[in-house]
Amino acid sequence: MAETPSGMLNSIGLQGPGVNDFAQNDLVWLKSVGARVLASIAGNTAGEYADVAAVLRASPAFDAVVGIEVNISCPNVANRGLVFACDPLSAAKVIALVREKLPRDIPIFAKLSPDVTDIVEIARACVNAGADGLTMINTLLGMVIDTDLLRPQVAGVTGGLSGPAIRPVAVRAIWQVRAAMLEGRIPTVPIIGVGGVRTGDDALQLVAAGASAIQVGTATFNDPSAPIRVNAELAAALQDKGFARFSDAVGIAHTRLDPRR
Repeated sequence: MAETPSGMLNSIGLQGPGVNDFAQNDLVWLKSVGARVLASIAGNTAGEYADVAAVLRASPAFDAVVGIEVNISCPNVANRGLVFACDPLSAAKVIALVREKLPRDIPIFAKLSPDVTDIVEIARACVNAGADGLTMINTLLGMVIDTDLLRPQVAGVTGGLSGPAIRPVAVRAIWQVRAAMLEGRIPTVPIIGVGGVRTGDDALQLVAAGASAIQVGTATFNDPSAPIRVNAELAAALQDKGFARFSDAVGIAHTRLDPRR
């Protein structure tokens, strides 16, 4: 890991005990305390994603799962290491295979990478393949050079950039995909907005661009209670602006474009 201006770079992989342990132990405990689980899954090949989904489905606590986030921003080891989310066909294949393994009443969200030429094209491929929603965005690929040793600071050379520095990118990506939905180029599905959210106003930007829910990530490194605080701040901001319901603010910025543009 490495600190960066207004953010951080990480190259730690997707750490965890594995899906079998999660399905038999962690998920069971989460159910016991009444948690509603939106599980995030990943894999090295399209088939691996399907296998992970099947293991979750077989868990005795699967009824605690309210949705699956399919993190397609991972390298595809079967295809020269290309990231699934950077190719419409690869992205669609993963989503379709996962969809086959899960009950229809369990929504799946495709987690998209911003490191693409046209994120709308990737979003369309995922929704057409069966995604019930989208998570936007994952980290941006970045790099830090140690200026004392003059070599890459993280062992993996490159890593994922997160934190406030990427929020404008998240707002842009969400805006573009929501605009495509409003124009009828993509079926309308919910978007979970993520990227650099530290405050309620940060979250409000993503909501106004078109996000129906918000994730808080990097901010929890120095403030584990950040999601609770951001939720309260967002609720207060919406009330101050006269919104009776959260849903009334979703995508509101698309109706308030400057006529001079």
